Amino acid sequence: MLLVFVPLSAISHNLEWDAALRFTFSFMAILPLAKLLGEATDQMSVKLGQTLSGLLNASFGNAVEIIVGIAALLNGELRIVQTSMLGSILSNILLVLGCSFLAGGWIHKEGSFNSTGAQASASLMTLSCITLVIPAAYASTTKAGIPRSPCDVSYDAGGCPSSGLLTISRGTAILLLLVYSAYLLFQLRTHPRFFQQEGEVEETEPRMSTGAAGSALLLVTVVTAFCAEYLVASIEETASTYNIPKAFIGVILLPIVGNAAEHVTSVWMAMKNKYELTIGICVGSSIQIATFVVPLLVIVGWWYVFLIFTSWWNDLCHSSVGQPLTLQFENFETIVVFVSVLLTSLLIMDGKSNYMEGMMLTTLYIVIALALRGSGVW
Repeated sequence: MLLVFVPLSAISHNLEWDAALRFTFSFMAILPLAKLLGEATDQMSVKLGQTLSGLLNASFGNAVEIIVGIAALLNGELRIVQTSMLGSILSNILLVLGCSFLAGGWIHKEGSFNSTGAQASASLMTLSCITLVIPAAYASTTKAGIPRSPCDVSYDAGGCPSSGLLTISRGTAILLLLVYSAYLLFQLRTHPRFFQQEGEVEETEPRMSTGAAGSALLLVTVVTAFCAEYLVASIEETASTYNIPKAFIGVILLPIVGNAAEHVTSVWMAMKNKYELTIGICVGSSIQIATFVVPLLVIVGWWYVFLIFTSWWNDLCHSSVGQPLTLQFENFETIVVFVSVLLTSLLIMDGKSNYMEGMMLTTLYIVIALALRGSGVW
């Protein structure tokens, strides 16, 4: 019944109706799509297993982040790229994982997942956090890290980072891409037993083939991406009207509404005691953003080559677009990521979860949101 809001969302956006009305229609459209997305993911887990299904769910969701990130990058909106990526990481490991632990904890008292796989994921999250700390420390404490001056590039467009900082960021980006590739091999091929759930799991009755479930997941993700984009556009207009800080929009509001469907899926899987799926969607998505999406955007900004075919054969035209995207975040951002990864790692490494752990994660997220909303930190 609520699917009627999907065309209403598109119509209201294209006809530029009132922002509040567009927000309502888009939000209502995402609710049934979230249920369909969760159902498709659940059906895929019957044949493919929870680990691979969670990875596919996170990957389809992050595909939208990559597209939006590249578009913002090529438009010179480097700060939007950084804050939106940071916001996605924080919302996944704090808000969504916390809500999942809360909901699952009230129903099952205690959830369980493979502790060895959780430790591997926590260690990789810690590594990705360290790769953000080092550039920030380099830029803040060394003469070679001081930005070039005079600088005619605006702060939002990336400013003028030093050559040393660019070298560190680009080299680290390449290494992180290699590490993420190794992690996928470790997770899916060489050590998959480390990511298999222990204990009883609620059985799912197969109602779709793997191909049908995969097609449904892809289709629903695409439709959800459009509705989320309409929702984001209405929020930006509303935020400008009510003078909401850009940092709060980028780190808190946009990731929540932009990934609402995946968030609902994660909570639903926790309520069904399928915690490997929940971990795969939340922690797996954050790992993918930190070790794949962000490094990929750094590389794209460094050397983006357009190949244009102008004849029947290899008549190619090259042009490079240099955008100085680095792994240096603001000091406050770096601290926020560090404490968030620290708390999440401590809570998941034992392979157990309960509602109290969920409350701790959501509390930290609310504290961060209050800090961003209450002051113009950035």
